[in-house]
Amino acid sequence: MAFYSPSEKVCFSAARNAQRYTTFTALIYNLRMQEATTLIEEIKISDAWTLDEYAAITELTATVSELKTEAGVVAPHLKGRTVWMINSTAQGGGVAEMMPKMISIFRELDCDVRWAVINTDEELFFSFTKRLHNMIHGIESGEVSAEEREVYERVNRENADDFKRYVQPGDVVVIHDPQPMAMGAYIKKELGVYTIWRCHIGLDQHNTATRTAWTFLKQYADVYDHSVFSAPEYIPDYLAGRSTIICPAIDPLSHKNRELTTHKLMGILCNSHIARKHQPVLTEDFEESALRLRSDGEFADASGQDEIGLLYRPIISQISRWDRLKGFAPLMRGFIQLKRTAADRNNIDERHRRRLQIVRMVLAGPDPRSIQDDPEGQEVLKEICDLYTGVDAEIQKDIGIFALPMKSRKENALMVNAIQRCSTVIAQNSVQEGFGLTATEAMWKGVPVMTSRACGLRQQVRDGVDGRMVSDADDVDQIAHVLDTMLANPHARADWGRNGRRRATEEFLVFSQIKYWLRLLDQEVAHAHA
Repeated sequence: MAFYSPSEKVCFSAARNAQRYTTFTALIYNLRMQEATTLIEEIKISDAWTLDEYAAITELTATVSELKTEAGVVAPHLKGRTVWMINSTAQGGGVAEMMPKMISIFRELDCDVRWAVINTDEELFFSFTKRLHNMIHGIESGEVSAEEREVYERVNRENADDFKRYVQPGDVVVIHDPQPMAMGAYIKKELGVYTIWRCHIGLDQHNTATRTAWTFLKQYADVYDHSVFSAPEYIPDYLAGRSTIICPAIDPLSHKNRELTTHKLMGILCNSHIARKHQPVLTEDFEESALRLRSDGEFADASGQDEIGLLYRPIISQISRWDRLKGFAPLMRGFIQLKRTAADRNNIDERHRRRLQIVRMVLAGPDPRSIQDDPEGQEVLKEICDLYTGVDAEIQKDIGIFALPMKSRKENALMVNAIQRCSTVIAQNSVQEGFGLTATEAMWKGVPVMTSRACGLRQQVRDGVDGRMVSDADDVDQIAHVLDTMLANPHARADWGRNGRRRATEEFLVFSQIKYWLRLLDQEVAHAHA
């Protein structure tokens, strides 16, 4: 007799006595299903905003109407199918941030689209997929080890087996990024459903690291029916001809992007302790306050220090993850150089001289307590802190390095929104950038942007039209010069802000993104079942 657990033996005995072996088989199956570890987690979506509410905003009326028209044609073709969106996490990162709004709008358009995430306790899986992420960006070296491959495939196999209880014939499975990529390949081979791989990262040049990464992924990518990328430069040769470009997008009414009245803006700054309460405000303090770096290199409650002056001074800001690829250090060095040389310049008018005297920089990212599992982020943050503590006190006063709490996603998003709306220029000085929704957010808010020429940012910003670009994110002299030029031209800044908002409205809001997804699903599903 085969081995059974003690609880299964009880079931076996009961079934034998009753002469009901079929029942016994069903009991054992159900027991094992109950005792098995559930890996795939379907994420429930609830959203208060309807398309009609978006359409009530004059600037969005046309684009929402266009989406509804498109959906009226395509949605009936998807009847009876579920489209599954699968990624590696429900919190943190652009995919998790975009997904809830996408799913809710798809459902309002009568499309059955659902979101699920994979799970594992294998630490090596996430350390390897982080390394793989870096390799795709060209900044890691070394071959994929046999152990890394084994763990990667085993975790994906376990999640694929668990996911089979959800998927039905005719469904479409969309896998996001490399972490669950092998899972989609297994599902395709074994169930035959239509599969799409959505890759949100890439690099527009190749070296040993990128070639190693793409060679490793090829065996899984080849199985998929189609792929989606954010830029044509990211598509590997072996996926050319069966890939589509769909840009990431933002939700204009999310807490991070919605319009803020003056009183609401002031309330957010006071509730987070980024600004002091000079008068009573309506709302209560946030659950956790923002922290600001002190001159001794330690973070402390921002309210205990001199205000950075968001409501009064010209402000240059960058808000991103603490990631070396985000170019924080050269951006800060460029600002320091701008401040140090301002007093010695004779060829500027008095208004601009005053502007350079009082301009300040805000650099913000996640609270260090929320990135304890990210050693690279901790290392980068330490480098930024060391750079800050190494400059003289007068320059320190003009730089605010803020750690924004992550415990409440809503409060974190409101803090980001408020800082961005108080900014004169928003920078995104990325060395490399898959897309860069922080630039999109700035454009939507009508704030002029200074960006690098990283590939993802080039998809959005037109130099001299929507903002300005530096050709080299590490060139401190150029950064200082471009910032100086932008600050010196308020009329040009107004033009760049208007143009950026128009471009974001037309190209990079969630409505355009869903429209392009609908077209792709219609085309690919129809083709697959022709």
